[in-house]
Amino acid sequence: MQSAEEDLLSILKDAGVDFLATLPCDRVKNLIALSDSMFQRLPLTREEEGVGICAGAALGGRRPAMIIQNSGFGNMVNALLSLTQFYELPLALFISHRGIYKEGIAAQVPMGRAMEGLLKGAGIDYDEVNTREDFHSIREALPRIFNEGRIHAFLLSPALWEGSSATFAAAPASCVCHVAPSCPQSSPAASTLTRYGVIRALKPLLRNQVVICNLGVPAKELHELLPQPSNFYMLGSMGMVTPIGLGVALTTRKRVFVIDGDGSLLMNPGTLATVSLAAPENLTLLAIDNASYGSTGNQPTCTRTCVDLELLARGLGFAHTAKVSTPEDILAACTEQPKGPLFVHIPAMPGNSGASNIPTDRLETKRRFQTFLSANS
Repeated sequence: MQSAEEDLLSILKDAGVDFLATLPCDRVKNLIALSDSMFQRLPLTREEEGVGICAGAALGGRRPAMIIQNSGFGNMVNALLSLTQFYELPLALFISHRGIYKEGIAAQVPMGRAMEGLLKGAGIDYDEVNTREDFHSIREALPRIFNEGRIHAFLLSPALWEGSSATFAAAPASCVCHVAPSCPQSSPAASTLTRYGVIRALKPLLRNQVVICNLGVPAKELHELLPQPSNFYMLGSMGMVTPIGLGVALTTRKRVFVIDGDGSLLMNPGTLATVSLAAPENLTLLAIDNASYGSTGNQPTCTRTCVDLELLARGLGFAHTAKVSTPEDILAACTEQPKGPLFVHIPAMPGNSGASNIPTDRLETKRRFQTFLSANS
């Protein structure tokens, strides 16, 4: 018997879907990994760019679909309405509907509850897909999507994948662009630590400092290694940790450390230009680059094949950068704050530590953090 993932992908194949764009979600990681054997798939850095890419594919006669998580739907609404819907282009959206069924991450709940209302408000037709019996709605809707030039969303409940026999490891994604041999490279730094090891090496530097930490497993690992009131833990809003850190740095004289990751930076790289423009002298960005979306199944990011984050930061205006990987070099690079923002690129090995969920209530975390900031700020 086929798995639910195989059944769904077969339906897409039978309907003529021939272009797939994806962003990872832990609940559909096997669906995405299995799709590589059946479709031309393009991994995305942000949902909005996927709308544009799929619009171009549709203009070229392809039948595009996207697999995303509902937390990212807000990143694409304008493009869906002003591009895809406006030009009556076809797009099938397969949305992992987090926040409703057996959700363990509280930050997923608000968007999960709002999802149907947002789709209705945007005038986008949708179907709830809670069991395999609901796959009939996908079979019926797909021909209309492509024949009539419509957007249609399918809200995929995590219940679909319970008991599934599908277990597929994410394969390294090929990238359509590669750094040319003549491109000047920043100094190499071989990975010797996982992200957990990097954070552990940073403990002496981060103790009693203002720290804004990326969402998911990184926040859990920071809490396990260095729980302190001066930490602000991201629980949702991927790609926003550096913007939050910039805002904090502009309102305090304290030194501010941001723990960001390759997936989040690639989702919102333009914020590095804004940091360069604002030029806060008290901001240090710690870019822990394990070339993976670590919290959703270690799917590869483009830093594995063709993107150098330190070069990206330089190109977007950072005058002070470093690429380091050993505990000693990491501490040495971060100890002195230059006059202007500092970008520290830390290559790391993929892997999660299994750190427990953060037990502190989000509002208590905010209160403690604000109290720390207000003291001698």
